[in-house]
Amino acid sequence: MISVIIPTLNEARALPQTLTHLFRQSGDFEVILVDGGSSDDTLAVASVWPQVQIVTTPPGRAVQMNAGAAVASGELLVFLHADTRLPGGAITRLNDLERDADVAWGGFHQRFSSEARMLRVISWIHNLRCRLTNIFYGDQVIFVRRNLFGSVGGFPEMAELEDIRLSEVLLEKGQPKFLGETVTTDSRKFEQMGPLRSFGRCLLILICYELRLPLAGRRFFAPIR
Repeated sequence: MISVIIPTLNEARALPQTLTHLFRQSGDFEVILVDGGSSDDTLAVASVWPQVQIVTTPPGRAVQMNAGAAVASGELLVFLHADTRLPGGAITRLNDLERDADVAWGGFHQRFSSEARMLRVISWIHNLRCRLTNIFYGDQVIFVRRNLFGSVGGFPEMAELEDIRLSEVLLEKGQPKFLGETVTTDSRKFEQMGPLRSFGRCLLILICYELRLPLAGRRFFAPIR
């Protein structure tokens, strides 16, 4: 079995579609939703699905995902953002990978929900960057074996970029599996902030991170629901 862990904070708008797509999947999996103190109807939405195990923690995506991993039963931990949809057959694919001892961690290709050409270009760049660096973003649905995740201490409990830092640590342990299947992320943030402006902020954040400078472009992290 695999464990799908979904961190949420005021995701009542995006969550129904994510869970609907998830429970259309065949395969052997459990779902753990970890809420960081939502003030909207997120928990009410989640409770519609009796299969969802709900955990509550203080806010913070890394804290929430680590809490979900702590109660998970699966051999493979799959971290799914509340605004990201898995492609058809993804759970079966992950069940197969679970039986492949050579696969320890990895993620998916990514695209945005909008058909806008600029967002298609950004996704292409995003996927190329991942192929060249083996560093995954959270919206690529990172998966990792339970023992490996525990051995590296889980997600570093930092305010931002916990996905990049985990990828860096996991890369020291071995090469990831970059799946050809594509997950779909809600494009609301890029559309509301503007695709070019959002991409520029992402690039600036990465440059600052690599140079160990204070992060600029932090407005990109502002929640948009």
